[in-house]
Amino acid sequence: MQQSRSNLSMMIVAALFAAIIGILAQVVVPLPLVPITGQTLAIGLAATILGARYGTLSVVIYLCLGAIGVPVFAEMGSGLGSLFGPTGGFLFGFIPAAFIMGLYLEKTSFTVKQALVANVIGMFITLIIGTLWLKYAASLSWPAAFAGGFTPFLPVGFIKAGLAAWIGIAVRQRLTSARIAIPGSAN
Repeated sequence: MQQSRSNLSMMIVAALFAAIIGILAQVVVPLPLVPITGQTLAIGLAATILGARYGTLSVVIYLCLGAIGVPVFAEMGSGLGSLFGPTGGFLFGFIPAAFIMGLYLEKTSFTVKQALVANVIGMFITLIIGTLWLKYAASLSWPAAFAGGFTPFLPVGFIKAGLAAWIGIAVRQRLTSARIAIPGSAN
């Protein structure tokens, strides 16, 4: 009974993180092809705080909400057109990024240093998948795809990785101190 209650609690928390991703997706710095958004910060927070399973679940819930028309993508976007358009690779890239970030932390340790490494790895996963998708979906040359979907995101990506690591570990430690069961904690 306790295990099923804990699983239900974590599913609710994953749904709350899906909402957080949707909210931070509205923090947008427009660029010509792909905007800089708060989504990747939120994905990093979800994976850092919740781990692989529930961090990834929060991303899947987020993408499903957007797919059915809830305006949770950047600039209040939604629908299958957003998912399968030129920037859809970044959205789909969030799934393996969250899983690998969470898994990395579960296999190493939930420390700021390891969370920074995990979030940088996640950033590169998202950027690589997104850039590959952008190149083919928008019929761009390799230089144009990298110039529009990869290079401009590196500086801010490192900053967001650092913020997600620092804030994520701080929140995770506070949740653990409050005896709130989260995956990988010592509760």
